[in-house]
Amino acid sequence: MQDFFKYFRGSLLVTLTGVIAAFFLGGLETVFIVAVLAVLEVSLSFDNAVVNATVLKDMSEVWRRRFLTWGIVIAVFGMRIVFPVLIVSIVSGLPPWQAVAIAINAPNDYAAYMTSAHVSIMAFGGAFLMMVSFGFFFDNEKEHHWIPPMEKPLTRLAGIPFFAHILTLAFTLGVSFIALSGEESRTFLIAAVTGILIFTAIEKLTEYMENYEKARSVNHAAKSGAAMFIYLEVLDASFSFDGVIGAFAITTDIFIIAIGLGIGAMFVRSLTILLVEKDTLTEYVYLEHGAFYAIIALAFIMFMKTFIHVPEVITGLIGAGCIGAAFIHSLMHKNKTAMA
Repeated sequence: MQDFFKYFRGSLLVTLTGVIAAFFLGGLETVFIVAVLAVLEVSLSFDNAVVNATVLKDMSEVWRRRFLTWGIVIAVFGMRIVFPVLIVSIVSGLPPWQAVAIAINAPNDYAAYMTSAHVSIMAFGGAFLMMVSFGFFFDNEKEHHWIPPMEKPLTRLAGIPFFAHILTLAFTLGVSFIALSGEESRTFLIAAVTGILIFTAIEKLTEYMENYEKARSVNHAAKSGAAMFIYLEVLDASFSFDGVIGAFAITTDIFIIAIGLGIGAMFVRSLTILLVEKDTLTEYVYLEHGAFYAIIALAFIMFMKTFIHVPEVITGLIGAGCIGAAFIHSLMHKNKTAMA
């Protein structure tokens, strides 16, 4: 219990503040909606916490805390308020301040504008997450394989230059030209390619900064931490797209959405820190694998959502199933190793 309060004290404080704000905004009904949104965010982002932990474990304590403090401001204010406003502004052709006015005075119109941009949002997020997952499965330096018959052959593809890019682009072209047509096809293609390019740019920036600092051996942790912080924020944004779009099916009030998803995002970040400091990924060796299986599933689901409806509950159950199965198998492996 003491450990729980150590890692989730901030999350509980944010929850209390959010619940009080929700009550003043609309009473117990609004509090219930906020609770549903928070659960939605956590269920869709548990795999995000595991993947974040794989990155954070190589970062300094300073940058871990910045991820929890600066990052939560970006996650709540940036992704849950500013991002939807910018999307509505772009789609409607109105200045951002008028988009805010629509959010306050005409929430149904605001939600309609937001959901009309779902093709580009799903395409960008899906392509970015696909690149993230391929980076894991094509890694020939992995020590463990959860499903060897499937994973071992994939590691042999690591030597093919830009194979992850080619494969992601192939899936992108398939959806763009087979499942979609007209303006939607063009929009999907541009957004997905942008996701691939953003991932590549961050990857190359990280490599450059790490090599530069190794040569100089000065402020290595701080600078590489900055690059990885950027990577984590874009990763978090890609994960949050599904939750933000799904939230509009529950309520059209942008402030309630921000409170509910913000509470969920805070718990995900606290869980990330716990996984890192408890060295959980080393103890449960297949947990990381489960997260990346969930991510590749989410990437394909986001692509599919551009032409068919996939309920958020399906996405959440697939993610939870992958993580749960990986945890159980990791526990079996741990017990077997201890008995050997």
